[in-house]
Amino acid sequence: MAEQSYLHLARAHELKDKKQRFLYRFFEMLPGGLAWLTLIGLVVASRFIPGPTSIVLIIFVIFWFFRTIYFSFHLKSGFDKTRQEQRKNWKQKLEELSFPRPTLPDITSWRAIWHLIIFPSYREPYEVLRDSCEALKNSGYPLNRIIVVLALEEREGKIARAKAERIQEAYKNTFGHLLVTFHSDREGEIAGKGANETYACKETIERIIKPAAIPYEHIIVSAFDSDTRATPGFFHCLTYHYLTCEKPLRSSFQPVPLYTNNIWCAPAIARVLSFSSTFWQMIQQIRPEILITYSSHSMGLAPLVEIGFWQKNVVSEDSRIFYQCFLHFDGDWTVMPIYFPITMDANIAKTLWQTMKNQYKQQRRWAYGVENIPYLLFGYTKNKCIPFRKKFLHAWNIVEGFHSWTTHSIILFVLGWLPIWFGPKDFSFTILSYNLPQIAGLFMRIAMLGILMTAYLATMLMPPREKKPTVWEKIGFFAQWILSPLALFLSTIPALDAATRLMLGKYMEFWVTPKQRIEKT
Repeated sequence: MAEQSYLHLARAHELKDKKQRFLYRFFEMLPGGLAWLTLIGLVVASRFIPGPTSIVLIIFVIFWFFRTIYFSFHLKSGFDKTRQEQRKNWKQKLEELSFPRPTLPDITSWRAIWHLIIFPSYREPYEVLRDSCEALKNSGYPLNRIIVVLALEEREGKIARAKAERIQEAYKNTFGHLLVTFHSDREGEIAGKGANETYACKETIERIIKPAAIPYEHIIVSAFDSDTRATPGFFHCLTYHYLTCEKPLRSSFQPVPLYTNNIWCAPAIARVLSFSSTFWQMIQQIRPEILITYSSHSMGLAPLVEIGFWQKNVVSEDSRIFYQCFLHFDGDWTVMPIYFPITMDANIAKTLWQTMKNQYKQQRRWAYGVENIPYLLFGYTKNKCIPFRKKFLHAWNIVEGFHSWTTHSIILFVLGWLPIWFGPKDFSFTILSYNLPQIAGLFMRIAMLGILMTAYLATMLMPPREKKPTVWEKIGFFAQWILSPLALFLSTIPALDAATRLMLGKYMEFWVTPKQRIEKT
């Protein structure tokens, strides 16, 4: 195993060696630099060489068209698999397993598996935490094998302690163990989920797991957002995959996130953005060779302890944990797709304007996963044991993925027309200047037909509500997907913002998404 001191790096200035600090800083500047080079380069090229630029743009539109078709097939496949997995009786499948398992020989029954669920929370309403605990209570898994940890922040003060008392009183006799921790700010940490989760997990080990002498290999840790609700059957499904996968102690487990807890209360643009995030994750699930952890995820306690828990000084601890494991175990780490949903809150506020502001900040925080690019590339310079194919696959996936996120919609909706607007006057009389908008418009209109499929899939994922939707509400739900191009463009701006901040060394802190529950029947 390669030298490990770099595994908890977050920023270039943490490196003492000047050459290494320069290299890490270069990698920090790379994604933002590539994005701005692409965008500015197209503007300049449109002015001075509009002909070749138009050809490049036509090729790009055609490429984007076929890529959209490719992703549409993946989305439909991911949706179908999710539906199929939900219909299976996972408890029965667990009962049919033979023991001991070849990969976990010390486990003699699936009932020996414990689930440790950590809910990091800061300023979330009591109702959000209560609903998450209720979902665990109704999940169907043996409650005496569930450890619930409510990880609160000391800086929230008396309000946090009041919430803790209410949760403890309501669920003190419900689960195998219920623990409340209070994390206080420490030097070298940022105020975010990673530091809180790590503290909570360490406290759980010392106060519950070690005294009870529970082997680490018997415990699956799920790092859940505070609003995450486990759907019935989820923990049976997760346990089955843990017991049957090829390398359970070298794997993370990623469910499908549905932002539907409060989706009926969300405005149209928030619904489209929420379902777009779900659909993108479904697409990623179909490609396990490049799948990484995202948001709420699970892994064995044993490897989590070995790598030193979640990083305490990064914003995107949910995806960073994958790259930590990938580098620590010399590339011998995979993410097992769990085609089973968990539900979370859509990002909404009391007003549309505040909802849009919160959406922007949330998208920017997600996009700040771009900080994993310098971490991974620098890690490659330190770890020579990872096979080249794995190195290239993950490096290409993350660099190309963030470059697409920061540039593609801007090119499609804005820069694609620049050769006509800014090119020399004589170019406007050429056949190419006439064909550019015709070809681009044709392919984009055909691609937009895919909106019908996403609208249909979204209706299938909408949760039931007491009051049956009216005909006009159903029509409006389909019609809202006209906003898809706008949602795509709006997700690009915060992504470019995040990459630019990293490029300039204006490092971001963790932003907590406000949870808003608006009752609508």
